[in-house]
Amino acid sequence: MSDQELELLEGTVSSVIFQNEENGYTILKLDAKGEEVTVVGAMAGVAPGEYLSVRGRWTRHPTYGPQMKAEVVERRLPQGLKEIFHYLSSGAVKGVGKATARLIIEEFGEDALTVIEEEPEKLTKIRGITRKRAVQIGEIFRQQMGARRLLEFLGEHHLPMELAALLRRAYGDAALEVVRANPYLLVDREFEVEFSQADELALSLGVGPEDPLRLEAGLLFEMSHNNYSNGHTFLPRRKLLEATAALLQAPGQLLEEGLETLIRRGEVECEQVAGQEAVYLPALYESERYIAQRILEMSRAELLPPDGLDRLIDRIEGEQHISYAPQQRQAVELAAGRQVVLLTGGPGTGKTTCLRGVLALFERMGLETALAAPTGRAAKRLGELCSTDASTIHRLLETGLDPRSGRLVFTRNSYDPLKADAVIVDETSMVDVPLMAALLDALRDDCRLVLVGDPDQLPSVGPGALFADLIRSRTVPTVRLTEIFRQAAQSAIIRNAHLINRGQVPDLCRNEGDFFCLARRDPEAVLDTIVDLCRRRLPERMGIPAEQIQVLSPTRRRGTGTRALNQVLQAALNPPLEGKGERRFGDWVFREGDRVMQVRNNYDILWREEGGGDSGMGMFNGDIGLIRAIEREVITVDFDGKVVEYAPDMLGELEPAFAVTVHKAQGSEYRAVILAALDGASFLMTRGVLYTAVTRARELFIVVGDPAAVAGMVSNNRQTRRYSGLRARLTQT
Repeated sequence: MSDQELELLEGTVSSVIFQNEENGYTILKLDAKGEEVTVVGAMAGVAPGEYLSVRGRWTRHPTYGPQMKAEVVERRLPQGLKEIFHYLSSGAVKGVGKATARLIIEEFGEDALTVIEEEPEKLTKIRGITRKRAVQIGEIFRQQMGARRLLEFLGEHHLPMELAALLRRAYGDAALEVVRANPYLLVDREFEVEFSQADELALSLGVGPEDPLRLEAGLLFEMSHNNYSNGHTFLPRRKLLEATAALLQAPGQLLEEGLETLIRRGEVECEQVAGQEAVYLPALYESERYIAQRILEMSRAELLPPDGLDRLIDRIEGEQHISYAPQQRQAVELAAGRQVVLLTGGPGTGKTTCLRGVLALFERMGLETALAAPTGRAAKRLGELCSTDASTIHRLLETGLDPRSGRLVFTRNSYDPLKADAVIVDETSMVDVPLMAALLDALRDDCRLVLVGDPDQLPSVGPGALFADLIRSRTVPTVRLTEIFRQAAQSAIIRNAHLINRGQVPDLCRNEGDFFCLARRDPEAVLDTIVDLCRRRLPERMGIPAEQIQVLSPTRRRGTGTRALNQVLQAALNPPLEGKGERRFGDWVFREGDRVMQVRNNYDILWREEGGGDSGMGMFNGDIGLIRAIEREVITVDFDGKVVEYAPDMLGELEPAFAVTVHKAQGSEYRAVILAALDGASFLMTRGVLYTAVTRARELFIVVGDPAAVAGMVSNNRQTRRYSGLRARLTQT
């Protein structure tokens, strides 16, 4: 929406109802020509008595009625004795109360605010204000003026007001000067400003098209964007220069010079890897090198297995009432004598049986073992399968605040390692290079590591192709399970998953057992069928309630993407009712009873156990919960017993989850899965996406869509190449 389309509201702040000092989110009452109006948005430091010009759009809160959602805010300091007194007496300036405000007004009149900012020592004329207190009042007021000018600067350049709090947290009172000096800092992942916006700002502030600042910023942006968005750990030098030249429309020779400058300053690393002149961001360079070094050391280590290993394994078989197949026994034996082991295989090949066997063996050996997985749902499933506690890798490593940078970091590392004698990680295909480096850094030198996963699943969202690289390097002790066991082979889900993985199209007309295809060739029919399955057919005919069904789609957009699916599923499964709380955020209306997903890692969000038991910090990308209550502006979500309260400024971390993308479902398992398969971009309609979707279902899988689209996914084995040097580093002699 352009500025011309936003509505204008002007008036004086009469009261501030809520203000989050961390990010500036504010709810206030504005006296607009005698009418009190509620305004919400990022307005850091706004206080009663200020005059605001607000541009935004009107929304309706189900409980509190109409309110203006501010998108652009211009602030004017109070003018006239009445406004200035109202402002100072509100407590906006720390150290000045109502009585002191009256004395200041009486002494300095309409010059009061100028005196406080520019000549605070004059405040000593006021009875009870010492020189020290006067200096403190002036310093606090100047800080507030800095925040005001930063907000005005952001509004003037059409940048999100939420940036103000983030910038002040990062750069303090110098935030505005820092941004003016280098607008490209806004592209940092902490601020998430589009490069085009930062570039437009820089050019408007006088940065030339061929200024070294612009050229170097473009190179760094291409590095970061491609690493963290496309999964690369490095970019070939030639591709980096070509991409940046296209982005900036800048001469190649100048970009070469800019890159050399970055290399000299240590802002990027350049090295020959895998036949490529590879350019790395320093953090990924160090992570990749460290993983290779540590894994090679662990791979070469041979540990003394326990006496009578064969008898010990026989005893475990008896206790677990199983008989290991040769490959499974090999995996358990290997774990007894090697420090690091990879265990891989498709569905139905017995990975869980091996996991239980290795865990039982470690217990017999007196080893304290930690179980972990990349996501909360994967960790929960791992714990249930192994009948013991499991955690996410993030929770295992714990988090704390780095006093130097102010950023959250893992507290478990080489200086304070995990106490575990062994660590078992499931769903390792989802683990990226930075997370694996952090895990390895937290292991004691003699700690054992078992990495379990399926390399045919979709790769990690973050940088690297870690699990596949480890397997393909052939330097790490590995057991690949290939035998599909008889009981598993009775499942059409498992049989068809293996067919898909081999590039063969399943018989989509057969519709038997636990795998069905319902042919629908237009988006409306797909949506109608999925709604009917979730609301009526599966609950009534198969006894599977809606909350145990997960709808998936390869895509967010288009007619059968998650956006459209979530709208129709919410309307069918959780319609509005009188007395049921609602809260609009963006294009979505959150409602009590909605299934929602946390969509980014947040290490400092507080949760408490249902019933008031334990509490802790951190919710992670992919965690799914249920909205239990919406009271005033707060949404309470229950994540499998962990209860979190979301203030209005945190709602960007939640998305509806009646339907989620296949990528978001990685690491999870559901009783029933319905996949919408009709259309989508070719890089999403792939064999890997279909295979991952099918293997998320435990009891029932239904694909609703065009059989031709399903066949096309099987034949499309497109795998986007990831530039990664880990395999090459592992195989170097």
